Amino acid sequence: MRRMDLDDLRRTRLGDVLCALALAVVMAAAWAWRDWAALSALRLPDTDDVMRLQQIRDWLGGQNFADLAQHRLGAAPGLTMHWSRLPGLVPGAIIRSLAPLVGTHSAELVAVIVWPTLLFAAALMLVARIARVLGGAPLARTAIVVAAVAFPVTTIFLPGRIDHHGLQIVLLLIVVRSLISRPAMEPGLAAGLAAAASLVIGMETAPLIVAAGVAMTLEWLRARSGADDRMMGFGIGVGAGLLAASIVFRTNGWNYAGCDGFTMIAWRAGVIAAFAPMGMALAARDIARPLTRAVLGGIIAAVIGVGMVLVAPQCIAPYGMVDPLLVRLWLGKVGEAQSLFAAPLATAIGYAGIMIAGLLASAWRLYATRDGRWGALLIVQLAALLLTIAQLRGAYAGAILAAPGLAAVIAAARARGSAWLASAWIASAGMLYPLAAHAMVPATAGPPAPPADLPQGSCTDPAALAGLAKLPPGRLLAPLDLGAYAIGATRLLVVGAPYHRNNAGNLAVYRFFLGDPAQGAAIARAWHVRYVAMCGDAFADAPAGSFASALRVGRAPAWLRPIASSDRALRVFAVEPGLFPEPPAR
Repeated sequence: MRRMDLDDLRRTRLGDVLCALALAVVMAAAWAWRDWAALSALRLPDTDDVMRLQQIRDWLGGQNFADLAQHRLGAAPGLTMHWSRLPGLVPGAIIRSLAPLVGTHSAELVAVIVWPTLLFAAALMLVARIARVLGGAPLARTAIVVAAVAFPVTTIFLPGRIDHHGLQIVLLLIVVRSLISRPAMEPGLAAGLAAAASLVIGMETAPLIVAAGVAMTLEWLRARSGADDRMMGFGIGVGAGLLAASIVFRTNGWNYAGCDGFTMIAWRAGVIAAFAPMGMALAARDIARPLTRAVLGGIIAAVIGVGMVLVAPQCIAPYGMVDPLLVRLWLGKVGEAQSLFAAPLATAIGYAGIMIAGLLASAWRLYATRDGRWGALLIVQLAALLLTIAQLRGAYAGAILAAPGLAAVIAAARARGSAWLASAWIASAGMLYPLAAHAMVPATAGPPAPPADLPQGSCTDPAALAGLAKLPPGRLLAPLDLGAYAIGATRLLVVGAPYHRNNAGNLAVYRFFLGDPAQGAAIARAWHVRYVAMCGDAFADAPAGSFASALRVGRAPAWLRPIASSDRALRVFAVEPGLFPEPPAR
């Protein structure tokens, strides 16, 4: 390549980086200003964000790197979390480096703003690179703007969102960027290492990584030059990455009998899977006929698949160890874990709208250009749609992967006049889909409003959490979402929080509030509960006669003494063990 061409390429890439960074910083500043009251008090947007921050605090405070247990959650000595240290490395480094200069609170505030902003900028930059490869200069900068407003993926880059979803999206985009590169060993290695890192973080993106492998396999079937090398690189990257991670990121919960995180069982499944692309690359290196390659690939895939099932059957149902009662009462109602068809219509449209528009746009580009790279992107988009149908969290990937195709639609509309261009931008603006859906879909009746004398507002507001933080040490029993925030804002022990391994603690919470007061007293006694907290909107559908319904109308038993508070968002009681009713005689 000539020197002038190299200089132009460098300037172009630098321009993409600066554009992505500038847009990410501007939007993050606007979001931070809007949410400053909560953000400045480190009341983070999601329960997982506040728990991630607490995990980082515990680590920086002396907890072993391999010990990811939350020792203030559930039964003693605490709950072994299904998480990884990998997403906490950068925010942890920011906090550790800034705390001596500006204090711990300010350092944490900087970390929870800077880290998601950097991830947002990286995601936008990768989208620009993908769009530039697929359609050239007319698509790149437009794709940045489309991705920047591609709801719901933008919600995982808000200031405070330090959980793992944003990092996994960036890693997925690295896989896709490698997927549309020229077939060679180096892009395959990059994709494999990014895929391994994503699996170390969590299993949510595994179906999308498999889809990327399928796209590589389709190219391998045609015996395209370099396809064998890319398959080999991908397998080596996944296998080597997982091997290294098993040394660096192995946790104390490594032997947990589940496939819900980076456990030995999940690691075995991933390492075995890595042999599939390597085996295909080796077996067919001197074979050009697609049919022969298809037979070989089918045999290898079948053998690898059987091996995975034999050594890691738990991976067929990663959440199969959750108690069925909790599946019905809690897990099935978690927003991002809901099926697309189980979600309210307005929510389903808001989540899937931009993704479906992007699918149609990519299919059009594949039809118009016959460029297999659009087909590779389309396969991953289809996988994201299928994942969204099962769990709404798949819409994050589907939304951002829609950007290149929609940028191509906008580029084509420019040549057809302003009306076409305006329509293309409207169809590509992901943030408009939830707004339009909520405006057009009739509102359904929500849960009944709490009585006037019960707490009003959110019980996780900074003022409510500050009140909890003033309590002397003890164990708190509260609705699950409050339990997560209480761990981050106080030094209290907590019975339940929204983490699926906490079967005993979470069952105790539901049985306490949904059972009768006598059962509640037995649970409080067994768990040595010192405080009970009630949110005004919690357990709104609790049956008559339950403990929750009694608390909602102000009928607390004698063994619960109300604790005076100036905040009406939360009602807190101190447990008086001496006033427990006598247990029934056997």
